[in-house]
Amino acid sequence: MPVIPSLPAEMAAALAWWREAGVDHAHHDEPQPWLRDEPPPHTGAPAPRTAPPAAPTADVAPAARIGADLASAPDDLAGFVRWLMVEPSLDDGRVSGRVAPRGTMAAPLMILVAEPEPDDEATGLLLSGPNGRLLDSFLAAAGLADAPVWRASALVRQTPLADWPALAAAGLGDVVGRHLALARPQRLIVFGRNLPPLLNHDPTQIAADLLLVNQEAPSIPALFAPDLGHLAKRPGAKAAFWRNWLEWSARAAG
Repeated sequence: MPVIPSLPAEMAAALAWWREAGVDHAHHDEPQPWLRDEPPPHTGAPAPRTAPPAAPTADVAPAARIGADLASAPDDLAGFVRWLMVEPSLDDGRVSGRVAPRGTMAAPLMILVAEPEPDDEATGLLLSGPNGRLLDSFLAAAGLADAPVWRASALVRQTPLADWPALAAAGLGDVVGRHLALARPQRLIVFGRNLPPLLNHDPTQIAADLLLVNQEAPSIPALFAPDLGHLAKRPGAKAAFWRNWLEWSARAAG
């Protein structure tokens, strides 16, 4: 005669099964409040009135503008690079640790990244670390190993956790736009998802003609891609960038 388990035994077996599945407490579809709001005790006295927030005073200093002296910056690329290394407003007055752009001036191709690599200050060369080696490998694969290239960064110093929306609002895009206008590359590759807004470009688009901020130079065909560190860690993203590069190059050649 079969043994019929008791109700407590059935419940214990069911609970043991769910514990094996990793469920150790009850779940509800409806959200449950953790703390119940209780009405404050009635004292008979009126509730205290909070003072309205103080109005901002007229003498509050506005946020510092990046490249505040941009209008008087040199109008040639070599002079502009020197200005990037000493202009206080580019980095809250700090001038140490900056890394200059490098490469061939007036090069047909310009590479723009967000910031120098961590060890670039020690070497004195922009993109001298792993990201730079990945870029060199890409240029070699693209047949551009010996081609003149201008390497530049939007920030002049390695800046972890930079507040990119605040930097854009403070005028960093104007500085980058002046840099592009003076470099006048025939093509531009932008590595970094934080950079397209600085160039008035929709970050959801992969490649498009980029019109310089100052509109003093002709439009530059620009390819936008994730930052080099992201590509190095994700082979799929690297393959996608290569396909975009081939399509973009074919479109530019046609």
